[in-house]
Amino acid sequence: MAAYLLTLSHWLLTGAAVLVLMLAVYGLLKALKARQVTAVGYALVLPWLLGFLIWQIYPFAYSFYLAFTDYNVLQPPQWVGLANFKHMFFDDPRFWPSVRLTLLYSFLSVPLGMIGALGTASLLAQEVRAVGFWRTLYYVPSVLPAAATALLWRFMFAGTGLINTFFSPVYKLLHIAPPAWFSDEKLVLPSFVIMSFWGVFGANTVILLASLKNVPKELLEAAEMDGASPWTRFARITVPMISPSLFYVMIMGIIAAMQNFTAPLFINTPGGAGTFLSVYIYQQGFTQFKMGYATAVGWFLMVMILILTVIVWKFSAAYIYYEGETRKGD
Repeated sequence: MAAYLLTLSHWLLTGAAVLVLMLAVYGLLKALKARQVTAVGYALVLPWLLGFLIWQIYPFAYSFYLAFTDYNVLQPPQWVGLANFKHMFFDDPRFWPSVRLTLLYSFLSVPLGMIGALGTASLLAQEVRAVGFWRTLYYVPSVLPAAATALLWRFMFAGTGLINTFFSPVYKLLHIAPPAWFSDEKLVLPSFVIMSFWGVFGANTVILLASLKNVPKELLEAAEMDGASPWTRFARITVPMISPSLFYVMIMGIIAAMQNFTAPLFINTPGGAGTFLSVYIYQQGFTQFKMGYATAVGWFLMVMILILTVIVWKFSAAYIYYEGETRKGD
């Protein structure tokens, strides 16, 4: 009971302090002859601004400082300059395999996932009986717990798991041994790419489905009357019309793939195959207590995501079309 009252008192004191700051900002702006609506607006936005500065900007800036320190959580951080980055780039045998695995996974899973999501959305856009049931069914995998899904896939990829059992007649026919999916360095990447197809059914499919439903039917009907084949109508009308949604799905897919965490956290892989950078950051920071080094790897991951996003954004004008857009030369 005492601990509860102490926590409650802290909440009340924090709220009272924020309220006092709001009144102080309001009074200061009124003293500076600001308009009533301006003073009230800044006073009301102050709690959000404080939260943004304290819980987002400060940790972001402090993490940049930690990247240049030796910090084990238990003792104060010690400044080491560029030592973390030197160790990361030149002395860590696990770093570059993890970078390779993360990048290859992103380059393979994102386009394949977009193709799968677009195909699924195209099927769900058809006017068939019980289409609401099918849309719900295809969306269900995205709301399942990620940890449970990872454990399910680990069981399916086991030596005597569902996948090897299902394909055992094929293995016998070809006279090959069942593959050790997550134990073989060469099969780690294909295994995770196959797992990524699970994410095809979910938010991306819903986004693309909504975009497909908004393609003007008169354009498709006019093209059909002109003799355009279904594939031509899809490639020349549907895809350009939904290209903004495809662009959004691509950007979010790259960011999500580069930060893949839950599934590889529950699946052990050979050391030579590396692991995903997000998992590697967790291992360094919360298992080995090398928080400074983990922060340096985290900043490297952020820069990689930023570079890939900028590259995709830079070339987006070549393949993204917006309805009613006018370009130079048109």
